[in-house]
Amino acid sequence: MFFASNPIGVEINEHGVVCVLPGGSAASPRVERVAQAAFSPFTLQVSLREQNVINPDAFVAGLKSAYSMLLCKSQRVAVSLSDATCRIMLLDLEGRFKSRGEALDLIRWKLKKSIPFDSADTKLDYQQLAVRENGDLALLVAMASRSVISQYEDLITKAGLSPARIDCNTFNICRLFDRRLSLQDDCILISFYGNTLSIVAFAQGIPEFIRNKDLSGPSVTDNRLYMEINSSLLVYKERFPERVVQKVFCVAPPETAQNFQEMIAEATGLTPILLETKGAITPGNSAPGDQARLFPCTAAIGAALRSY
Repeated sequence: MFFASNPIGVEINEHGVVCVLPGGSAASPRVERVAQAAFSPFTLQVSLREQNVINPDAFVAGLKSAYSMLLCKSQRVAVSLSDATCRIMLLDLEGRFKSRGEALDLIRWKLKKSIPFDSADTKLDYQQLAVRENGDLALLVAMASRSVISQYEDLITKAGLSPARIDCNTFNICRLFDRRLSLQDDCILISFYGNTLSIVAFAQGIPEFIRNKDLSGPSVTDNRLYMEINSSLLVYKERFPERVVQKVFCVAPPETAQNFQEMIAEATGLTPILLETKGAITPGNSAPGDQARLFPCTAAIGAALRSY
């Protein structure tokens, strides 16, 4: 059964579009169909501050092409973008607030020297994670350029679709593997997806450290990747010297997964557990079931699961 209330999962990157049609239920989600369409060269260039879409017509055509292959009527989409389009941080906020608008104003004021955009062009969102013993609120904060996000929204609408929500790949990877991660109170998830290295450390099931690094370009080597992993883990240990991590999970493309596991093992002294997309979702009869074809759909699947 397909649920019309559930939006289609869509990942957009420099290479093209991935669309996922979800099905099933919250207890047993499925992927009914997947579709991909490549962009022509110089269609999109990921940027934090500059508008990402260079060729709007090619962008709209690619999105329409991928969507049409799903053969569905729903036009609502949950979109996943590269982490390089936004900034993610953890923030402790003193006091309480009466409304979401008041919370956003307080966050904006506290981060006014850290926001990498013009104040008028800053789009903020947050999620409350916990209440500290001293009463402070632990928040997960995401910020992006309003003009960057608006361009995506406008062009998605021009393609005949309705953007229900937009967030980034790291959130959606965590969402896809949430059931496995939630079995551990304290653990670290290290992923390499779409040229982004992401490290998320959890304590009592709540993120306490997040670091993303864009490694796109010809200079990406095993040595540089290892150095970035090791550097991020050293920063984490300096911030939380009392933390003893016993479980490390990882996500990586099938063709590089073994090397990636070996790097993490050397950096942590632990044997990392590889999380695979094929083990986190049930494929329908019209969807691929192997890791090689499902892995490129990881972020799109996570985006689709947000509504479950």
